[in-house]
Amino acid sequence: MKRFLALVFAIVTLGSCAAIGSSTGSSTGSSTGSSTGSSTSSSTNSSLGKPEETFTIETDKIFDKLVQIRRKLHQYPELAGNEKQTQETIKQYLLELGLEVKTDIYGYALVGILKGAKAGKNVAWRADMDALPQDFPDNVDFKSKTPGVRHGCGHDVHLAIALGIAEVLAKQKQSLAGTVYFIFQPAEETFVGAKGMVNNKLFSLINPSEIYGLHITPASVGQIFVKANEMYSYQKGVKIEFNNTMPKEAVKPLVTKFRTTLTRTTNNSKPWEVQRILDPNEGLFNPNSIFKDYFIVDDVTFLSRSDGDKLVVYMDVYETDKAKLSNILPAMKKVIESEGLADKLVSITFFKENPTIDNDPILTNNAMTILNTSFGNGTVSGVYGQVPFSNDDFSYFQQKVPGVYFFLGGSNFGKGIIANIHAPNFMVDEESIRTGVKSFATLLYKRLGEK
Repeated sequence: MKRFLALVFAIVTLGSCAAIGSSTGSSTGSSTGSSTGSSTSSSTNSSLGKPEETFTIETDKIFDKLVQIRRKLHQYPELAGNEKQTQETIKQYLLELGLEVKTDIYGYALVGILKGAKAGKNVAWRADMDALPQDFPDNVDFKSKTPGVRHGCGHDVHLAIALGIAEVLAKQKQSLAGTVYFIFQPAEETFVGAKGMVNNKLFSLINPSEIYGLHITPASVGQIFVKANEMYSYQKGVKIEFNNTMPKEAVKPLVTKFRTTLTRTTNNSKPWEVQRILDPNEGLFNPNSIFKDYFIVDDVTFLSRSDGDKLVVYMDVYETDKAKLSNILPAMKKVIESEGLADKLVSITFFKENPTIDNDPILTNNAMTILNTSFGNGTVSGVYGQVPFSNDDFSYFQQKVPGVYFFLGGSNFGKGIIANIHAPNFMVDEESIRTGVKSFATLLYKRLGEK
């Protein structure tokens, strides 16, 4: 799902990536931990004067523990569909906090349920669990001990943040108004985990009115970014079948013709050059961003192969405007006809139509207001446009429940730590865990308190 963007050190390579594995696993029903455990014995105020101050203090208290749990997860990564030990680690942590835990959902998914002492709304937080099939050197002391598998997309950090949010909120159970569902999702890398949970009636087990999540990015640690509506462009996989009279050497010129004929940009810009995302004049942070409106034909990663008596071409295209998605295949068919290849065309279809992240505008604006009011203006920055070449299956949850998906910075350039996901040198500044826990615990707590 994602090409390497090794030159980009900002919010560029995000969300779901490509991995292998099946989505199978055992289900072990529902468990409930003791609410009198040591992890929840402190700080159970009936009300919080300034939740952001409380959660900052409580996050600092458990920060070293969260770093250690992240490193344990990093050392024992598991591919999509195989997250058995990861599930067990998370389950035991949540039970010690006194949360109810449900695992009879889909594969190795689990949900932790934190019920506040007061009545209120229900909200959800999602974290993805799986790792990548990678043989890159692990440039940390806590290297992966599983050959060929590495947390190169930051999901170990996502898990640590989610567990931290659960812990600091559990300590405030007596003042918590409502219920928080912590959704731990397997198989994000294969883009089947969220859909599998939804199709297996996740939302008949839980009933959140809103859902939140994040992804680590190459932006500087401490930074949070978000925008309403689409965060990524719509990625469509196109499959073109030709009969056996189509010469294979004609494929590349045709793909080039797709690009030159169909590409749409603003003022002859180049949104496929993702390093431009940081450009102050045309990047994501400028209202006149070139990433607002484009159609990109990926002429780099296309694949052609013989299939019986057919020549089949697979390629990806990226569109920012949902209303124009239905125009893609007819436009490509016209190009094929204009090149004199109509008699060789058998079919043209989408073989991949994943939904894209679509943040609820009202919840997004509300979240930005809460975080900037709580921690100071500029805590959360808005962005313009949609990131190409990337996606996240969190979008399947958003099809059922309105929600918001954030980008969280994980790089520390001064220390040579670049959170460039999927890249060989991927590392994360663990201070991002601190930022994530205190910020989003505050957000969830305050959302519970709002009607």
